[in-house]
Amino acid sequence: MNFSAWLHLVVVLVQVWPCSPSTQNSSAQNTAQSFTAVRRVKRGWLWEPLFVTEEQISPNPVYIGQLKSDLDKEDGSLKYILTGEGAESFFVIDEYNGKIFVIQKLDREKKPFYTLKAQAINRSTQLPVEPESEFIIKVRDVNDNEPQFLDGPYVATIPEMSPEGTSVTQVTATDADDPSYGNSARLLYSLVQGQPYFSVEPKTGVIRMASQMDRETKDQYLVIIQAKDMVGQPGAFSATATVTINLSDVNDNPPKFQHRLYYMSVSEEAPVGTTVGKVFAEDSDIGDNAAMDYFIEGDSLGVFGIITNNETQEGIILLKKRVDYESKRRYSIEAKAVNRYIDERFLTEGPFEDRTIVKINVEDADEPPVFTSENYVMEIFEGAMSGSLVGVVTARDPDDDGSPVRYSIVHSTHLKRLFSINEHNGAIITTEPLDREITSWHNITVTATETRNPEKISEANVYVQVLDVNDNAPELPKNYETFVCENAVSGQLIQSISAVDRDDSEKGHHFNFSLAQEAINSSYFTVKDNQDNTAGIFTGKSGFRRQEQFFFYLPIVIQDNGTPPLTSTNTLTVTVCDCDTEVNTFYCRYGAFMYSLGLSTEALVALLACILIFLVFFLAIVTIRQQQRKKKSPFSEKMEEFRENVVSYDDEGGGEEDTEAFDISALRTRAVMRTHKPRKNVASEIQSLYRQSLQVGPDSAIFRQFISEKLEEANTDPSVPPYDSLQTYAFEGTGSLAGSLSSLGSNTSDMDQSYDYLADWGPHFKQLAGMYSSQRTLGD
Repeated sequence: MNFSAWLHLVVVLVQVWPCSPSTQNSSAQNTAQSFTAVRRVKRGWLWEPLFVTEEQISPNPVYIGQLKSDLDKEDGSLKYILTGEGAESFFVIDEYNGKIFVIQKLDREKKPFYTLKAQAINRSTQLPVEPESEFIIKVRDVNDNEPQFLDGPYVATIPEMSPEGTSVTQVTATDADDPSYGNSARLLYSLVQGQPYFSVEPKTGVIRMASQMDRETKDQYLVIIQAKDMVGQPGAFSATATVTINLSDVNDNPPKFQHRLYYMSVSEEAPVGTTVGKVFAEDSDIGDNAAMDYFIEGDSLGVFGIITNNETQEGIILLKKRVDYESKRRYSIEAKAVNRYIDERFLTEGPFEDRTIVKINVEDADEPPVFTSENYVMEIFEGAMSGSLVGVVTARDPDDDGSPVRYSIVHSTHLKRLFSINEHNGAIITTEPLDREITSWHNITVTATETRNPEKISEANVYVQVLDVNDNAPELPKNYETFVCENAVSGQLIQSISAVDRDDSEKGHHFNFSLAQEAINSSYFTVKDNQDNTAGIFTGKSGFRRQEQFFFYLPIVIQDNGTPPLTSTNTLTVTVCDCDTEVNTFYCRYGAFMYSLGLSTEALVALLACILIFLVFFLAIVTIRQQQRKKKSPFSEKMEEFRENVVSYDDEGGGEEDTEAFDISALRTRAVMRTHKPRKNVASEIQSLYRQSLQVGPDSAIFRQFISEKLEEANTDPSVPPYDSLQTYAFEGTGSLAGSLSSLGSNTSDMDQSYDYLADWGPHFKQLAGMYSSQRTLGD
């Protein structure tokens, strides 16, 4: 017989008793007592059903049931052993009678049941009397957990003006108690705060709209939801959650202007595009629901326009056309603001637009003169005399006072002034005749200035067209090169010609060609007019001889169809060529060139041969000289540069002045210096030349010869070292009353003169007087 046969333990689930937490322990004890009285007999074993209630605890162990084998004779011979989950920690067993006790408080939410093993052994033999068997103790639940909102805080958004009953959001609370036993985990939702705008479903926690709400009145609500367990019975646990509900905007409000009437002003000088003013329509909505567009109505002239500033939602009124104080001083327009996006659900609320009146006053300003036209086109015939009237421009002061206007032409500094204007009446006249063939159009800028306020200036463009008159005769377009062979036959075409005319013909040019009157009688050539502005030149006879006449000059008369018609005579040169039927242009030009030089072919050939011989001879000479230069020693040219003489002399010299007078060429030995010439008696020559200079003067040939000889002698004498420059003053001038003071011209020598007067000159000349006195004494 196994142990499972004699032991079967049943743990009964905790029943949720309708009692408050304060009475839970007493209720559990009463329940235990009532179950203890129940006994069942199974397979010879006597056992009592076991259970445990969570939170059940006392200072002493709490009896929860008894295990007993039917072999137990209650003599203490059997020993009961308890193992498994919670054994010895939560549960203990009396080894003698099998009673089980709980020694700690249990929490069903942490562990709802425990699996244990029971065994009965013989104390004497320590052998099991029955095999080991498992059993389960279940923990009975009590309401010991509060509900919790795990997903909070809650935030929900719903469009404003949503209908009643619209679902906003759902809140959910959880309870850790056993939902399958009693009402501990059965929750009930209620609204603590949020009436009368919202409601909540008690069982599901769904929050719904209880009425329509306007975001413009209040855009956010705080709703408090409470959840109670035990179906809200007294003593139940509860928890609350806060739900923030925002109302999103819908376009349920039309725009409204701040004012029903706006006053603005604009200067008549304001350019197009000037901001006149701003209008603003308020819209209680936000975002795209407040976006609006502005329109102008009641402005048939289209003077003003309006645009929308999307950032500020303002309407900006702009000037589309210039205004004139003198023409219209006040405007009244209507501005309209319309919502850009319309919600069809609220169309019944009325039109989503608004209107206002805008009155605009035009302010007077000192305006510049106004021309009757911005651009004037005038005409005048070319060749008109200076002072001819071209046209008249007119400008006026638009202001009420009507200031006089003065006119002038803006002349460019680099253009010739061809026109002038009367500053009072605006008449434009020419200053010289115009030539259409030079310039057919003239652009003039005319200014008009107020007399009272010179700063007010306006401009106008004047375009002057120069009309054509037939003042240019037709002419040949180019210099034709016309050739004719010597054996040409009569009636042969040798040249086609055309004509040009610088004038402009309205009907088209038509030219007539003919020979000049003096050439009509000539039978050499004829002119045939083709009547298409071209003509042909034909031969008038057969056979030409170059020896007789090399050139023919053919005068051709060309007449145009102008009024009056003009004619011109153009000379066509015909060159006779040595050819049969086909003209060789190069050969003919060559022959004409030779003829113009007066040379024959034989003479030209001889001239070219001479030139060729001369060139060959010149090249031969150049080649020979180059070869001779290559054979010459490279040291021959520099030998004399290396042969320098060192000359020593003990003259102290004159310092820098001596350096300036020194000629380095005196130290060099040249070939020309090797020829020694004996020095002449310079003193005797100077005395002789001096005497002659008194009669001949400084420009005499004698002086020039003397100076040249002294210069040559100084340059070629290698035996004389360089001295300081010697300056000789032989001529002291003519016409002096005192005569010459030099002793060179005296007939007496120094020995014949007396220097005793030097002693009378004072102490400064004492030494000089002594020297000459001593010389005289020595001479004597």
